[in-house]
Amino acid sequence: MKVIETKLKGCKIIKPRVYKDDRGLFLETFQAQRYKTNAHIDNMFVQDNFSTSVKGVLRGLHYQKTKPQGKLVRVSRGKVFDVAVDIRRHSSSYGRWHASELSGENKLQLWIPPGFAHGFLVLSNEADFEYKCTQYYDPNDEGTILWNDKDLNIDWPKLDDIIISDKDAKGSGFKDINV
Repeated sequence: MKVIETKLKGCKIIKPRVYKDDRGLFLETFQAQRYKTNAHIDNMFVQDNFSTSVKGVLRGLHYQKTKPQGKLVRVSRGKVFDVAVDIRRHSSSYGRWHASELSGENKLQLWIPPGFAHGFLVLSNEADFEYKCTQYYDPNDEGTILWNDKDLNIDWPKLDDIIISDKDAKGSGFKDINV
């Protein structure tokens, strides 16, 4: 696997080794010792999640206030524009964001450490999104930052229609979050 550091402290792109032949392909999506040794990710994962979304669906920017989740995210089918925002107040990259295009084709993963907000926009007709979490989801602890917050100024791809949940549409501004 190849580990690529991003401009956000602790946030990494992981390019797994893909073995292809005339039968198809194989790759490891997670192996604890290898991720600890090569990517310095030694967090214990406690929950795996999966979602399917259609083109234009924007989910996020989500975070947990007192029980932050680290997430190892990937797309197994389709393509998304994936965004991580550093909301750790004492971090040198506080308030900065990183975006990666994750797809079933490129097989890239993004490690988002605890203390980040996360969201994604589906670019393909459909996308299957999978992620491992280091903390259990708690709906009473969840916060949402507006996806189009002017202070963050995320350069989202332009699509004709954005589909967003009522909860995400009522998110807070970045300067208003309390973590």
